[in-house]
Amino acid sequence: MSDNHFKFTNSLVGLPAFFILFLWIIYWVQIRFDFDFYQNGIYPRDFSGLQGVVFSPFIHENLNHLYNNSIPLIVLFPALQFFYPKQALGVIGYGILFSGLITWFIGRENYHIGASGLIYVLVSFIFFKGIQTRYYRLVALSFAVVLLYGGMIWYVFPDVDQNISWEGHLAGFITGFSMSLLYKVPQYAKPIVYDWQRPDFDPAQDPFMKHFDENGNFINTEVPEAESEIILSYFNSDIPVNYIMTKPKAEDKSL
Repeated sequence: MSDNHFKFTNSLVGLPAFFILFLWIIYWVQIRFDFDFYQNGIYPRDFSGLQGVVFSPFIHENLNHLYNNSIPLIVLFPALQFFYPKQALGVIGYGILFSGLITWFIGRENYHIGASGLIYVLVSFIFFKGIQTRYYRLVALSFAVVLLYGGMIWYVFPDVDQNISWEGHLAGFITGFSMSLLYKVPQYAKPIVYDWQRPDFDPAQDPFMKHFDENGNFINTEVPEAESEIILSYFNSDIPVNYIMTKPKAEDKSL
């Protein structure tokens, strides 16, 4: 598939904006009406805590928590949609589901909230999928993600900060990597401009390449014998030609 696969659409702006606006509206409702949404987060190994698998990405502790999660989503959400349009909704939906379930299994006995698990899903998927495709644009995107968010890898370890849900981060990272292996993407390729770019190109059959040896040196190709006979026969004639030989005169010899 060629580069024409990547196209800008209104959804690249609309869907991320709607998703992030929804997060802020929920947080506004929480502080405006003094609702306690924390109990709707993931509480590991408790049946009622399973509701947090769906609700936890939309719940945040404070304004700083919400702000720190909103900025990466503004970047990663459109990047996923633009470069992986057919996989985007599946990565987001299943990413929320499976990262939440893993957190429910491995997490500490506390409420786990926030969209950081989804952020780790996006970072992990975009990075590993780009490397796997070996397509120059997607590989460049992978390196850009590492440049921007490579430092996030430290927060999947328990000893870095006990005040954050490192279990949710680790769950998101594992989920994103797993989906990068499961989801298939088209085989991207540059447009074919020259014959030698075609996969079935045979240099031995190309008229121009026949003028070069295996070391790249120019050689004169021999004219086949059949063609030589045709060329010689072209100059044959049945018309008799008489040649007259003349002897030079004596005065001519003195010259």
